[in-house]
Amino acid sequence: MAEPLLRLDHLRKSFGGLTVTQDVSLSVDGGIHALIGPNGAGKTTLIHQVSGLLRPDGGRILLGGEDITALPMARRARRGLARTFQITSVVADFSALENVALAVQARRGSSFRFIRPAAQETALNEAAMAALADVGLAARADVPAGAMSHGEKRQLELAIAIAAEPRLLLLDEPLAGAGPEETERLIDILQRLKARYAILLVEHDMQAVFAMADHVSVLVYGALIASGPPDAIRADPAVRQAYLGEDDIPLAGPR
Repeated sequence: MAEPLLRLDHLRKSFGGLTVTQDVSLSVDGGIHALIGPNGAGKTTLIHQVSGLLRPDGGRILLGGEDITALPMARRARRGLARTFQITSVVADFSALENVALAVQARRGSSFRFIRPAAQETALNEAAMAALADVGLAARADVPAGAMSHGEKRQLELAIAIAAEPRLLLLDEPLAGAGPEETERLIDILQRLKARYAILLVEHDMQAVFAMADHVSVLVYGALIASGPPDAIRADPAVRQAYLGEDDIPLAGPR
């Protein structure tokens, strides 16, 4: 059997006496793999460990069969990991094109010359425009990021992530704060991107998750209680029990 793109083997993480990742093992290999669970389940902490922001206390993280558990974030990025965060993070005074061009520049290892904006360099400019087109922002390339809507900033973050030419996208609540129309647009973009990139997605919008995910894993108190196709997860008694009392019970069908 071929090695999955991402494999977590018995990952563990605690903060003092609080265990937030309890012996988690899962694999990601193409499509959208959604990581869901009630508030405080440890989803973002798990993503932090995969990206390198946090070091696990035990277990292994393998990317394409290579053990990257001890590698810092920058070296993981060079091996094909790219991520977005819950809170939007773009350079407000830079145009959309300049934001993405800087990501291209970082990926290619060229020096940062802020006196001469990265987007003035033809090769960076072309690659950045391609990434913007992939997320539907080509017509907004010259707009300052700070003047964009919340949904557009989310699209821009996706463009920045794919400009890094990743093998795996780690997306932490990419729909957070988006209105209904923005959410539909972002879902469409993610469904298109999953044909080219494997995606590990943390998301609280359960309708969106079941509309686009190919595989769903459920964390509760840091432990993985279920993992499988969306229909199987929706019907799983343990998952239904975990979500009782939550506003976002994942029992309804897709949008």
